[in-house]
Amino acid sequence: MSKQSVAILGGSGAEGGGLALRIAAAGYKVIIGSRDAGKAQDAAKKLIERLPDAAVIGADNQNAAQQGDIVILAVPFAAQRSTLESVRSQLQGKILVDVTVPLVPPKVSQVQLPADDSAVVGAQKLLGDGVKVVSAFQNVSAHQLEHLGQPVDCDVLVCGDDKDAREVVVRMARDAGMVAWHGGVLANSAAAEALTSVLIFMNRRYKVPGAGIRITGLTDEHG
Repeated sequence: MSKQSVAILGGSGAEGGGLALRIAAAGYKVIIGSRDAGKAQDAAKKLIERLPDAAVIGADNQNAAQQGDIVILAVPFAAQRSTLESVRSQLQGKILVDVTVPLVPPKVSQVQLPADDSAVVGAQKLLGDGVKVVSAFQNVSAHQLEHLGQPVDCDVLVCGDDKDAREVVVRMARDAGMVAWHGGVLANSAAAEALTSVLIFMNRRYKVPGAGIRITGLTDEHG
């Protein structure tokens, strides 16, 4: 059975580009989205240079969201709401994987959760029940994703109110070579979002490029 197509809004950026690389390498069709279609197409060409057999195209955010079976949002917190508003109609009936972390410069190493206590919970409220919003990948650094020949040294917490939608995202992350776990309801995304600021602090304090997390006491047989 062929894998689903995945649109990555913000796929020309560091985090989105790293996810595009890993997901394309796993055999999914990837549509890189950007506000600027030309920028998205350039990013797609560069990815194909690394993965000549990959199915990757670039498009503006609206067309990318329309084409994707699954849509990933990987934009800065400041652009989250405006991006979602621009593709709200294209997302209806789909799974949205929101990678948003509520970082507020310049204090990005300090936890600053938004009014809803979670950026991703805010996304679900904005989009309504017609979109199944899932939170994932907040703690995986672009540095980890970029080095395709190396394992990703960070577990992925997947949170969402729809159990089946969570499972789709867990499987996609595992297909892409990551260790992923169900993390419970969407409100639990607040923990993963907050952890990112802690990891940024640790990167600076210990002078490393990609500190991550590991969940202990579980094995692959837990599924």
